[in-house]
Amino acid sequence: MLVCEGLTHHFGSRVAVEELSFRVRAGEVYGLLGPNGAGKTTTIKMICGLLAPDRGSITIGGIGTEGNLEVRRLVGYVPQDVALYPDLTARENLAFLGRLYRLRGRELAERVDEALELIDLQSRGADRVDSFSGGMKRRLNIAAGLLHHPELLVLDEPTVGVDPQSRHAILEHVQAFGRRGMAVVYTTHYMEEAERACDRVGIIDRGHLIAEGTRRELVAKLGEKDRIELGADGDLGQLAAACRTVSGVEAVSIADGSVNLLATDGRRILPAMIEAAERAGLAVNSVDVVEPDLEAVFLHLTGTALRE
Repeated sequence: MLVCEGLTHHFGSRVAVEELSFRVRAGEVYGLLGPNGAGKTTTIKMICGLLAPDRGSITIGGIGTEGNLEVRRLVGYVPQDVALYPDLTARENLAFLGRLYRLRGRELAERVDEALELIDLQSRGADRVDSFSGGMKRRLNIAAGLLHHPELLVLDEPTVGVDPQSRHAILEHVQAFGRRGMAVVYTTHYMEEAERACDRVGIIDRGHLIAEGTRRELVAKLGEKDRIELGADGDLGQLAAACRTVSGVEAVSIADGSVNLLATDGRRILPAMIEAAERAGLAVNSVDVVEPDLEAVFLHLTGTALRE
């Protein structure tokens, strides 16, 4: 549905995006994960036709975007800032925006009803937007991008500044859009959102795509292991020796009053480690398993934690 090849854009002497290439299939939620200033918003503005790339090409639904305004009908864009009129009702906002897509009469009314239902705001359609919470405004912002039935939905950090409950609702809706067959590009700097909502993730930093794949693929490429911390009453040296006998344990060390291990599948081999400790006459009293995640991948690739 979306093919980006070699996208490059400069703001004066500053490189915002350089040689960026990725593809998104229909029915796929693709996450662009990176810190603020990494080039995510510049990328999606080029996809939506709001910025022209200095170099590179964009194809949406098999149609090249250069000089083709009609291709924009295939795209629904949900900007980072809420683009609604606060003194109009939810329904009035959607009706106004629907007319910009040349929707009229019965079709317009049906699309407005459908959009409100999709984001669970049917009961608030007659209420002014300035009476909405931040999360409700964000959800209505998404509804505005759905009115014309786009084949590609582009969301630019749609959960910024919302409460946990609203964030949960937005992520649920994003996953549902993918299941309905829509291609979705979702930008975020929240690791947990990318892990939860996205089928594949492209990690972008300083304008470059530095890694891409599913969570499992990204972790596997880097060879990340589960980290396990065991606490016990008794001789930690004996516990460490017992753990070394368990298949799948790759490294064992003792630090800060605990035995620390690296393993290929920590949760699977945990019972075997407990049994080995018991055979050695030791009782494990605490266990902490930290599975590899996108934070570990980002740290490995950039040498720094994800910057806000």
